[in-house]
Amino acid sequence: MIGGISGWQLLILLLIVVLVFGTKRLRNIGSDLGSAVKGFRKGMEDETEPAEPEKIGSAPADPSAADESTREKDQAERPPGSNV
Repeated sequence: MIGGISGWQLLILLLIVVLVFGTKRLRNIGSDLGSAVKGFRKGMEDETEPAEPEKIGSAPADPSAADESTREKDQAERPPGSNV
């Protein structure tokens, strides 16, 4: 088998692991590991999907709305009391 380990040795090792950790903890570890792998796969699939190309030089539909949001953002970044 694997590296000279026989089936009996693997069975004894599994029994020791179950005795040390318990079945409930092993089940939790297995489900956590499974959800981590699932999240990793989902992240890899999301990364490989092509992103929508941005339109270069396109203006916002409502220029006044863009100006207001920019002003609000600029005011939020300034310290209080500065009216520049």
